[in-house]
Amino acid sequence: MTRKIINTHQAPAAIGTYSQAVRAGDTVYLSGQIPLLPATMQLVEGDMRAQITQVFDNLKAVAEAAGGGLADVVKLNVFLTDLAHFPLVNEVMAQYFSAPYPARAAIGVASLPKGAAVEADAVMVLRG
Repeated sequence: MTRKIINTHQAPAAIGTYSQAVRAGDTVYLSGQIPLLPATMQLVEGDMRAQITQVFDNLKAVAEAAGGGLADVVKLNVFLTDLAHFPLVNEVMAQYFSAPYPARAAIGVASLPKGAAVEADAVMVLRG
């Protein structure tokens, strides 16, 4: 099986020892994205909606760099430091995904890198 490392300047650079995504065959594993602005590597300013939106923008950029899009995501994991934001995740997610939706987990965590309040990773399967 061929492995390909995915990298794009349209999403934040990795802040550790990982790749933005790895393609193995037709499956792409997208690393967790926090609400960093790619140009500055700083957290987006604004409320929780702004953070969630930036996370999905970052995932979208990596998905597109891998040759797919968010419509190709089959599994999504969302990590929140406060599960009270779960309804807002659903609201913002509806702007990026349409039915049939990917499988998903929402997980409450104590903290995230750089003090972010939300992070998401995904698994995408490309067609052909």
